[in-house]
Amino acid sequence: MAKRRITQETFDAAVKENMEEFDMDPDEALREAVEQFESQGVDLSCIVKAIPAVSSNDKEEEQTHEVLQALDSLQIGKRVSEVMTDLKRFTEQCSLGFAQRYLAAQKDAYPTILSYCKKSTEEKEALLAALSALAALTDGQPDLLDAEGQQFLLNALKKYQADPSVTCVAICAVRHCCLKHEQNRQDLVKGGVLPLLTGAITQHSGCAELVKEASAALRVMTFDDDVRVTFGHAHEHAKLIVLEHNGLKVLVEAAKAHLENTSVLSELCATLSRLAVRNEFCQDICDLGGLKLMMTLLANSYESAELVRQVLSAIRAIAGNDDVKDAVVNAGGVQLIVIAMNRHMSNSSVCEQGCACLSVLALRKPNNCKVIMENGGALAAVQAMKAHTDAVNVQKQACMLLRNLVSRMHNYSQPILEMGAEALIAQALKTHQDCGDVGKAALRDLGCQVELRELWTGKHGSLTN
Repeated sequence: MAKRRITQETFDAAVKENMEEFDMDPDEALREAVEQFESQGVDLSCIVKAIPAVSSNDKEEEQTHEVLQALDSLQIGKRVSEVMTDLKRFTEQCSLGFAQRYLAAQKDAYPTILSYCKKSTEEKEALLAALSALAALTDGQPDLLDAEGQQFLLNALKKYQADPSVTCVAICAVRHCCLKHEQNRQDLVKGGVLPLLTGAITQHSGCAELVKEASAALRVMTFDDDVRVTFGHAHEHAKLIVLEHNGLKVLVEAAKAHLENTSVLSELCATLSRLAVRNEFCQDICDLGGLKLMMTLLANSYESAELVRQVLSAIRAIAGNDDVKDAVVNAGGVQLIVIAMNRHMSNSSVCEQGCACLSVLALRKPNNCKVIMENGGALAAVQAMKAHTDAVNVQKQACMLLRNLVSRMHNYSQPILEMGAEALIAQALKTHQDCGDVGKAALRDLGCQVELRELWTGKHGSLTN
């Protein structure tokens, strides 16, 4: 059932009443109001849970939230040079949380900020301040962006291509406006944003923050996360990035330039994973040196759980190509994956990606299954199942790996069963409904007793009574 909503004014009035009628101190009044509304099933995610501040004229009736005070100063319509402090204050307030951004948007912040953006296009420092405010305001609110805003962002990226600071903030705004918004993605791609993003990575390859931001923006263009749209253009955008804008080479080369920066490398690997949507793209990543790079990262940076997770995810994506599967195994990938899993056994995300990776490598590849068994891959999967009984995706991927290992190599069933796999799979089936099909398939191929329920049984006779 949908939760009830209230306005900011209703919430603020309740806090004020608690202070005036019940003589509570501000913190107690605020806490009481939150508890009162939450007990009534009210959704407070869009409510600023703070005491309104007294503005500079110090009148009681002028109490309002700080984000609105900053917005009021901007809505007077001054020159950009006169409101730099107010823009920065507004950006800081929006960065505090979604509730502040939502409240500002309700009070027409978007047209105000966009007007300052347009007024400041000729002056870099003013543009940076206005763009930062726009990027902060649109975080989680992509619906705010209109055609005028789209054109402004594209123009800013073109005009300031040589300036990494402006480019980085403009790309951040693009990313915020494209997350969970298919129409913005399609409009900006049609407007030519993709070459601006790949070009920014190439032109400013030494700027870690910009490379991260542009890589993340490219990845968002391949998302299919807008629930309002039945069919998105995720696949088409991925193909455009690769085929028309040389995206794979751009990203692999950028990674080679930041071998010491794990956060940049994580971002780039995550984007490469999203672009491996065709068999030939997987091979291209390998040919461009992407696989060698991933093996190096697994060997040298295995202490970083986040980087390991993203590298494993990228290997999983490109190993959809059968030739790449063999290349991964021949490059010692199985040993490195198992080492990474054992090093981060307490991290469910690493375990999930590690099992998924080995599962893809084992699929239809008996020789690879042999290498996985010899290097402790099955044992690592069993250990992951024991360590993360509540993580449904770990259980599913581990079941899939065990099944793939024995589906063509029945001689591995007994060693795997001796590791205690049967009881763990049975427990996964009992705990997680989503494990039903893959868990039963694993038990069946391991030679265990399993109840396979017929979902539908046809009956003789007429279709009509």
